Amino acid sequence: MDIKQKEMGLNAGEVFTYKKLIDYSADAVVSKTLVDKPTCTITLFAFAKGQRLSEHSTPFLAIVQIVEGTARVLIAGQPFILTEGKSIVFPSNVPHAVEATEDFKMVLTMVREK
Repeated sequence: MDIKQKEMGLNAGEVFTYKKLIDYSADAVVSKTLVDKPTCTITLFAFAKGQRLSEHSTPFLAIVQIVEGTARVLIAGQPFILTEGKSIVFPSNVPHAVEATEDFKMVLTMVREK
């Protein structure tokens, strides 16, 4: 069996680093969907300093992993400072927001139930 098949632009069986899959853009948030399945999406983001995702909620559990830089995260109004290597869970149906205190990259995994 050949494990080198393409999955959403990634080569199965090849080692990669999230940091190198996406670049920053001045005064912008850049995103790249890595997995888009009915039960799960994985999206890589690069936030320029000062950019943010305003407060919102989703019906899905989500996990955020910081792969570079520092972000300020709010969950139900409670602030968290996340740095490279740190992760946090966004519960379903709870307001949350993300702000770039400096350039940062994150992986967002959203888990959907059928």
